[in-house]
Amino acid sequence: MFSITVRDHIMIAHSFRGEVFGPAQRLHGATFLVDATFRREQLDDDNIVVDIGLATQELGAVVSELNYRNLDNEPDFAQINTSTEFLAKVVADRLAERIHKGSLGEGARGLAGLTVTLHESHVAWASYERAL
Repeated sequence: MFSITVRDHIMIAHSFRGEVFGPAQRLHGATFLVDATFRREQLDDDNIVVDIGLATQELGAVVSELNYRNLDNEPDFAQINTSTEFLAKVVADRLAERIHKGSLGEGARGLAGLTVTLHESHVAWASYERAL
C-alpha cells in the first residue's frame, strides 16, 4: 500500500460533559496538528498517490471550517462531546466528501483509504481510519 501524508493545524475551544473529563468539562482551548494520510494499492498513471498540492489545499479548507471556533457554539456539534477522536472522524468524513466530489482530482478516485490523526501534544494523539 502506498501513502502520502499532508499536515495542517487547528485551534479550537470547547468543553465536555461527563465526569470522565474532569476539569476539561470547563471551557478550554486546544491546538491540534492534523495529519491526513491518503492510501492506494497502486500508483496512478502519474506514479503518485494523490496530488500533494490539492491534498494540502483541501485539508486546509476542511480545517479552516473549524479553526478559531468555539465548537460549543457550532450547530453541527450541539450537545456533542467534541473529543479528539470525534474530531478526527469529522475531518476524515469532510475530506472524503471532497474526494468523492472530485476536489482532489480524478486520480484521487482511485484512493483506497484515508486516515486522519489529530495530535494533542507530542505524547498523545487520536486517529480515525476509513475506506474510500
